[in-house]
Amino acid sequence: MRHVNAPATASGALGASPGGTRGALRPRWTAALTLFVACAPDAPAAPGGLATTFDTIGGVVHVTNTGAPPPARLVRVVSIGPKTLTDTGSPDEFGGVNSVALGPDGEVYVADARNFEVRVFGLDGVHRRTFGREGEGPGEFQSLSSLAWAGDRLLTYDIMLGRVGQWSAEGEWLGSWRTRGMITGGGGFIRLYLVGPDELYRYAMGSVRETRFGATLQSLFVGLNSRGETGDTLVQLEAPSDAPASSITCQWGKGYLNVFGVPFAPSVVQHPGPDGVVYSALTSDYCIAVTRGADTVRVIHRPLPTEPVGDDEWEEGVREFNEWRAEHGSASCEPRSPSRPAAKPILQALHIAPDGRLWVEVERADGDLWEVFDPDGRLIASVPRTSGVFRAAPAFDTSDHLLTVRQDSLGLDHVDLWRLAWEDSR
Repeated sequence: MRHVNAPATASGALGASPGGTRGALRPRWTAALTLFVACAPDAPAAPGGLATTFDTIGGVVHVTNTGAPPPARLVRVVSIGPKTLTDTGSPDEFGGVNSVALGPDGEVYVADARNFEVRVFGLDGVHRRTFGREGEGPGEFQSLSSLAWAGDRLLTYDIMLGRVGQWSAEGEWLGSWRTRGMITGGGGFIRLYLVGPDELYRYAMGSVRETRFGATLQSLFVGLNSRGETGDTLVQLEAPSDAPASSITCQWGKGYLNVFGVPFAPSVVQHPGPDGVVYSALTSDYCIAVTRGADTVRVIHRPLPTEPVGDDEWEEGVREFNEWRAEHGSASCEPRSPSRPAAKPILQALHIAPDGRLWVEVERADGDLWEVFDPDGRLIASVPRTSGVFRAAPAFDTSDHLLTVRQDSLGLDHVDLWRLAWEDSR
């Protein structure tokens, strides 16, 4: 049960893991979320081959996928990274990878945040060029938080300087535009979200909201393309009021906060999509709502059996909170103690590829999965998800490619390029 300390008056956001925000202080959801009413309890999963049904209920299209899709696999194209601790000074020895992107020219762009530079590799893993450096001037970074392609330009997001930079494929600085700066956090949610060939969103903060433990800022998605901000702003959504708490906030001492994640608790995962929609789900239910403003336009169902939380798993998960609470008897906590969920989460994260496909990270006791849906909500693939520690959000292109960033047992970062293939494909 991980926790973070923060002053009660903090107005920024603290970091989260790439796949979600379990055990970390999360941005507060800032719009009423009633869309989960559309997610009725799932029917038991049907065995055998895939069956997809479409029903329209109250103007909302419900897509239900049962059974198994056609056999598919992820084929590793290349792995970029050092093989041993002695491989020092080479371009594929990364200081810390915050973000990756696939360029339209078939090259891999890696944001090395610790070295304040972008490193470019071919699909053969060979280093092509490097650009950027530490600083505050043109072509320089104070924090290389995220990168993504928009049209024919590479965009970089520097959350400390508060700007989005524009680059050519060769590494030429083309200019920038300003954003709110001095935001703290990791690549899990404070980043660029690519949703189309020339359509993306950046994480942003809006107006101040008052809470019991002090002020917090509204979390937004701000639309971008290769020419600048589009004026589209999406409000990050709020969990249902009756959902179990996914974290416990304790105030103690001279205005300090401890935030503990509740193990296995459901939380909200979401990702902006093309044309101003947001994909959202509770991690406890494989039911993904697609909303535009206050309207739900589509609901994607995928019934899977639930998996119970074991007694030993629960005791180990709450051990750190119980030990801390025993030492801080005067602390005020909300809620007072963690509630044991009825089952483990099913979903870990949602991602949208620039071709409109939905990639879902699914948690299973016998091995996690990637499940892929077409833009209409049909399940088209279900493949094992590589295990390990992932440091940054994955990246996609329009040609069935997936980029992941993992950390090996030596603590070294590697960038893996995968291709989604079906058994009948060559």
